[in-house]
Amino acid sequence: MHIQSAKGHRALRAGRHSDRGQLYLLTAVTFERAPLFADWRCAHAAAACLAERDSWPDARLLCWVLMPDHWHGLVELQTTTTLAHAMHRAKGRCARAVNLARGRGGCVWSRGFHDHALRRDDDVLHVARYIVANPLRAGLVPRLGDYPYWDAVWLTSPP
Repeated sequence: MHIQSAKGHRALRAGRHSDRGQLYLLTAVTFERAPLFADWRCAHAAAACLAERDSWPDARLLCWVLMPDHWHGLVELQTTTTLAHAMHRAKGRCARAVNLARGRGGCVWSRGFHDHALRRDDDVLHVARYIVANPLRAGLVPRLGDYPYWDAVWLTSPP
């Protein structure tokens, strides 16, 4: 018997669980990996929208970083909604804001997203630091404070 494996974004859904209170490291990439967010207008619109509470009514966004061609976030599901539903809402709102900022329609995000459920023994602050340090590792800026498109709840409230 030949078993064909799932391909593309469908493979990412295999085994995906959405659990209330679970922390997830999420990654969404731009359509065709275009460096859409290298344009400050698009980056500003996306960052503002993704940081809004209305974009995450079923989850708490703990930290995030917007790179030229992708986004990473650390979220905690707070309701019984699915992770896919939460991401669909955030990506949809963001796409509308970006298209408004660039003055035209079109695809902003690739279909699907990557998720990694954190284990109980994972160091959440270590994961958060890893996420927000992406611009440093990519050589976009010499200091994290020089990069405008990231945030973390620990900057305004204790962990």
